[in-house]
Formats: sequence, C-alpha cells, structure tokens
Amino acid sequence: MKLAPHLHRLGNDIVACYFIDTPEGITLIDAGLPGHWRDLQDELRSLGKSADDIRGLVLTHGDSDHIGFAERLRSEHGVPVFVHAADADRTRTGEKPKVAFGPMRLGPTLGFFGYSIRKNGLRPRYVSEVTEISDGDVLDLPGSPVIVGMPGHSPGSVAVHVPIAEALFVGDALTTRHVLTGRGGPQPAPFTDDPSQALDSLDRIAGLPASWVLPGHGAPWRTSPAKVGEAVRNA
Repeated sequence: MKLAPHLHRLGNDIVACYFIDTPEGITLIDAGLPGHWRDLQDELRSLGKSADDIRGLVLTHGDSDHIGFAERLRSEHGVPVFVHAADADRTRTGEKPKVAFGPMRLGPTLGFFGYSIRKNGLRPRYVSEVTEISDGDVLDLPGSPVIVGMPGHSPGSVAVHVPIAEALFVGDALTTRHVLTGRGGPQPAPFTDDPSQALDSLDRIAGLPASWVLPGHGAPWRTSPAKVGEAVRNA
C-alpha cells in the first residue's frame, strides 16, 4: 500500500514493514513475517519492479516478527541486511531474554498469533550474515536513512529517519495497536526488554523533522516526533 510519495507499507495493523522507493532503488525497513514475501512481490510488481531493485534492508531490531523474509532476500538476491550491533546476535540466533507478556485479551491475542501462523511466523528463519550499524550512521542506501539508537525494547532497537519521505520508522519503540489487548492509539509496545529505558529513548527522536511515525504494529501515525514522547507516556 502506498502511503505517500516514496513511502509504502506491507502487511497490516497487526504486523507491518515498509519500503522507500526512489529512482536509485528501494530501501526496505524491517521484513515482517516470512509470509510477507508474497506481499512484497505483489507490491513490487505493481510498481514495475522486482527484488533486484532492493539495495538494502534495515532492521529496527532483531525480533522474529521483524526479520521475516530477510534471510530469503539476502541469500537469494544478495541484499545486505543492516542491524544495530547490539541486536546482531539476536538477529542471527533468535536468542533473547524472557519478558512478561503484560495485559492480554483473548480475542486480540488469538488474532495476533493466528495471523503469525498464517504468515509462517512460528518458523522464523534467522539471518546468517548481517552488516552491523550504530547510532548516528547515515547509510549509503536509497533515501539516505539515518540511524537513531532507541534502546529499551531491545538493546539494539533503532529508529530509521528517511527525510525524503518525511518518515520515521520506529519498530517497537512504541505501538499504535497493542497486539495482545487490541487497544489502539500510541502506547508502549509489549514484549519490551526494559520498559523504562524504552520510554526514555523516545526523547531521542523529538527533534527530528518528519510527518509520519511508523511502528511495526498498528496504524501509521501522522504526527510530529516532538509529540510522540508525551503521547506514549500519557497512555
């Protein structure tokens, strides 16, 4: 689905990933679930393009519902996968600390896991080779994405700022739809390693110029990053 010039979303409000389309090629932000591979192919075909036009995949963090088709894209098309150094091992192995689920409601929780099953999310394929990135890096990829460290959800969580699309991709630094309760609106994301640190990290995006804040779960949010921290904390 095209959201704006250069800006496309794959998936839905349960699990989403994104890409930036430019004349120089495509940059993907996250890779959703393995079954989103078909969604990616359909969207690329609608643009008259293919996976060979993708120049890089940037992960906001290394959890299984964000690495989806990353290894397939890397191994079959040679697309490099970028992830913060602190999440590199999580991306390669899936190893992560156990965290409390927090509040849950039966319907939304079943919906989340049911969607994950339909998209082959219970059989994650980890990424054999990654390119490690750091806070402040400007990647040599279409759209010149800027990496902003957002530790908390995971040690290597990042936001990805792409000025050409006025877009800020935040992964699970926040959510606009809680996958376990179904509650809408900006709020902290579940399955977070360090909730207090995640809230503190929201201050790191406050000064960025963007009109889209794009989470991995929930609806795209048309807002200024300056308003994000207060809205999530009030939730």
